Amino acid sequence: MISLKKIAFVCAAALTSTVLLVPSASAAAATTLTVNGSAATGGTAATAPVALPVPADNSVDLADALKIAVTGLDTGTVVTAVATNATLVPAVATSAAPVTSASGTASLSISTGTGTTADIFVYTKTTAVGTVSVTIGGNTTTYYVQGTAGVLNAIALTAPESAAAGSTQSLKVTGYDVFGNLKGGASINAVVSNGSTASATTLTTDTVTATNGTKTFDVVIPAAGQVTVIVYATVATAITGMSTPVGSVSKNIAIRDLAGELAATQAALAAEKVARAADKAASDSATVTANKQIADLTASIASLKALYNKLAKKYKLKTIK
Repeated sequence: MISLKKIAFVCAAALTSTVLLVPSASAAAATTLTVNGSAATGGTAATAPVALPVPADNSVDLADALKIAVTGLDTGTVVTAVATNATLVPAVATSAAPVTSASGTASLSISTGTGTTADIFVYTKTTAVGTVSVTIGGNTTTYYVQGTAGVLNAIALTAPESAAAGSTQSLKVTGYDVFGNLKGGASINAVVSNGSTASATTLTTDTVTATNGTKTFDVVIPAAGQVTVIVYATVATAITGMSTPVGSVSKNIAIRDLAGELAATQAALAAEKVARAADKAASDSATVTANKQIADLTASIASLKALYNKLAKKYKLKTIK
């Protein structure tokens, strides 16, 4: 006779083997990452994201997107993806079906239906690292992407409104792509003029992280007049629906004569001191006059009081103390 203990053991073993034999919905699924048909470099770590050019021409093409191709799925499987600092689309642009930089969403679900594959395309408009979390059958894998700035679209100049004669001022130029990303390695020309002389230089914006997309240069302020700074560069052609290119910026810097300003301030202070002294003298004189008038009035009152009391005694009237 088989004992109850043996029966229980056999049942447990049978249940265990049954569970192990049930495959997951994505047990045979495989994921391939490509950009423009070639295997993507990196993508599985935040420190090694897939580099993607931003769609500066306002068309999301194969060259701009990371294709996440999932194969070997069970029919009816739903693949979901959620992106941060990136955008998801189910397909890239074709002549018949444009996909622009305004297209796409932050989350996407694809049902395989009777098929066994699913494709997700990821693009980005920022140079910040982005993520795409893909979930298949309850299992989630995160991939990393990062945009590379597009062609130079706009430049900016940072300069003071005024500066002291003889001083050296540090000015800064900045380059941006059409999405406002800082553009390193951009060539920007600068012309500095003070009315009688002019100097020109070509600047290249930095590519190091701390100062990426910017470049500083020094300007010596002359003794008088006004300094005019003009920066210009070759920028992208205007694209409908995108930010307007800015290829030239100018700034006038007024020259301050600090020695003259100091002398004028000192003269104004001296005049103020003289005025205050005159006011004090006038006040002191008025005080002396008022005190004398009070003293004279007091003496007159005392004299009148004495005269009254003398007459009061004479005529036996009440005196005043």
